[in-house]
Amino acid sequence: MALLKVKFNQKKRVKLAQGLWLMNWFSVFAGILVFSMGLFLKIELRKRSEVMDNSESHFVPNSLILMGILSCAFNGFAGKICYDSLDPAKFAKWKPLLKPYLALCCVFNMLIFFVALICFLMRGSLESTLAQGLKNGMKFYRDTDTPGRCFMKKTIDMLQIEFKCCGNNGYKDWFEIQWISNRYLDFSSKEVKDRIKSNVDGRYLVDGVPFSCCNPSSPRPCIQYQVTNNSAHYSYDYQTEELNLWRRGCREALLNYYSGMMSSMGAVILLVWLFEMSVMVGLRLLHTSLESIANPEDPECESEGWVLENSLKDTFKSALENLKKLGKFNQVEAGAEGAEGEEGGKTPAITTVS
Repeated sequence: MALLKVKFNQKKRVKLAQGLWLMNWFSVFAGILVFSMGLFLKIELRKRSEVMDNSESHFVPNSLILMGILSCAFNGFAGKICYDSLDPAKFAKWKPLLKPYLALCCVFNMLIFFVALICFLMRGSLESTLAQGLKNGMKFYRDTDTPGRCFMKKTIDMLQIEFKCCGNNGYKDWFEIQWISNRYLDFSSKEVKDRIKSNVDGRYLVDGVPFSCCNPSSPRPCIQYQVTNNSAHYSYDYQTEELNLWRRGCREALLNYYSGMMSSMGAVILLVWLFEMSVMVGLRLLHTSLESIANPEDPECESEGWVLENSLKDTFKSALENLKKLGKFNQVEAGAEGAEGEEGGKTPAITTVS
């Protein structure tokens, strides 16, 4: 029994073709939207590529851009088919291409669904990328005179100001690295010498943070140096008092920003996928209803359209049998080639009679 069998007359076929033509052009605009989202996400990731460890995070925007281009191409082509289906003479040239085209549509829709899932599942990969990238970026914060790294200070400062964050996981991350350049240290000072000697790696570590960690909304002037030294500041206790530094780490801030963006895009792509599936089902119904016309010379006669010629169970069994036949055919070919090789390797015996 066919799946989703529907009876059509000429009027219904014309309405279906016109409706599909309109839906395909809506799908073209949806493809442009997907392409634009991918381009926007790629630009946003490029802006902060210095604090990302690798290029894996660009898989999602690249996939969105590709899906957007394919969507425009597929749906533009389908719109042309639907328009020509109103004229039997024009539709005849598309008949041999419809089955391969519908098979490609199935693959395309599976890819769209896969990309939508990836949008929701990229959080873990993005988190590790940001964690390592921010760690490296903070390490190079002081290298304002080193070619290739001189921009890192500005990048980190702008990032902390824009996203209201400090450090990788929090402001204490700055205590573990030397973020002040040696050119601004007085090496004749006893305090500087003692700090460098007290560190195994010979780094100048302080319990301070860059100015960009300061919260401008705080009523108290920013305490960015000697943050953990209560005696260095009047009426101050860093353990109990609300610090005037950003509490949230930049990894969390960027992760929430990009994850929220990707989740929203994933929801939009799922809607596009549902719309594309409905267009594909409609195109299949139009294709089968036109092919099942009993008398092509009488376009007003009734016909039947269906999504699958047999039930879902029978279609699945048939596909498995075809795969088994294909496997056996390959085995037979391989065996025949092996036999030919053996025959070719044999040399005839030559006897001599004296």
